[in-house]
Amino acid sequence: MDKEDNVKRRNVSLFKNKYINLIVRPNSVEEVIDFVKILKRMELKSKLHIISTGRNWGLGSSESSDQDVIILDLINLNKIRDINYNDSWMIIEPGVYQRTVYEELKNSNKYINVTASSGYTSIIGNILERGVGLRHQRTEDLLGLEVITPEGELLKIGWWPEDNKKIAFNSLGHGPSLLHLYTQSNLGIITAAVFKLLPKPEQQNVLKINFKENYIIEIIDLFKNWYEQELVSGVLKIYDKNSTESYGGKKGELLALVCVSGNKLKVEAISHILVQELINKNISTQVKQSLDENLKVDNDLENDIVLKVVEHTYAGDPSWNEYMLKAATGYDADLVDKKGGGWLFFLAFIPFNGVDINTAYTTLENISQETGVKIGTTVNALSSNVIDLVVSIKFETDSENIEVAHNVLDIIYKRFIDLGFYPYRLDRLCCTNLSVKGFSAI
Repeated sequence: MDKEDNVKRRNVSLFKNKYINLIVRPNSVEEVIDFVKILKRMELKSKLHIISTGRNWGLGSSESSDQDVIILDLINLNKIRDINYNDSWMIIEPGVYQRTVYEELKNSNKYINVTASSGYTSIIGNILERGVGLRHQRTEDLLGLEVITPEGELLKIGWWPEDNKKIAFNSLGHGPSLLHLYTQSNLGIITAAVFKLLPKPEQQNVLKINFKENYIIEIIDLFKNWYEQELVSGVLKIYDKNSTESYGGKKGELLALVCVSGNKLKVEAISHILVQELINKNISTQVKQSLDENLKVDNDLENDIVLKVVEHTYAGDPSWNEYMLKAATGYDADLVDKKGGGWLFFLAFIPFNGVDINTAYTTLENISQETGVKIGTTVNALSSNVIDLVVSIKFETDSENIEVAHNVLDIIYKRFIDLGFYPYRLDRLCCTNLSVKGFSAI
């Protein structure tokens, strides 16, 4: 148990530090239960703030939304408890990195739905915040949770494997499901989760599509049609001109990445169809494919860093993600919060159509022109209906620029909510309005 009086832990978003009474780093589930029971007996007024690895970058990292807190840091609960390759499930603890799981699975016929963030981020932490992987939203992978209640009771909810029984997945169970009471809530401490393993496809091809901003409505509507006709595998991504440039892409152009995977003949046929449609409509300036032999040299990062990184991430390999993290922050995962330049995120769901996405882009461009702050966006298509829009603000860390950047974030919240484009993940500052009796957790 580490006692730290008035600890101030820097976060890359430069949200104000809160007073921390105590930081506790348990080494087992039993120690977590014991600590919760001690807190209950002592009837402390301090709130409990739970973190997995604390790398909730852009949204406050490990910072609490409340003052006067006790931090329960679960980084030492880092075991892969069990894997079943035949039945496609895994049980892990909160301190397990997505890269750790990749290393465990890389020589098998299974993989996991990883995010484009660092390989050194928590899988459970991201699932509980309803993060988005390269294949789908991560809550779709969740089967079961091990929960410690404020009373110190240990529960298992959702689907869990049974000894000496072969049972099929059924995460909802019978009757009302409790599983998602514990995503984006403070009703319990999550000490383990069961989640799905995915079968590795026979082949994968990633199309890198460059296009001009004036074609945004036409190309978005084309992409929507691709989703409706089931021509896309996983989450289609679009980087705006600011994000594209920061990753070494063509200046003034937008970049889309489209994955096609599965049976080899299917991949070849669908890839041909997609490329032919782009040629016929004449709305892209360049199309590259990861299956092209000229692009398959793994050390060629100079010209195609985004394509290379995302190609690997679609395949469940987050080991290349550090290249993009360093391009965005200047530092590796361990130093992002300690030394990284200012970084803020706003994440919202918006309808998947050209008009609404263009409205979102125009709104952000207007805010940028009004304030002089450069704003970047990444579109993640989750289905033919819904877009996860990731808005990022990078800023210098002197006091004046911090204030300006945080003011811009407030403006984005207001204008997007006025448009009906509501956020689905909130930063530490916003979370103070979501408090319910129980725990505070990320």
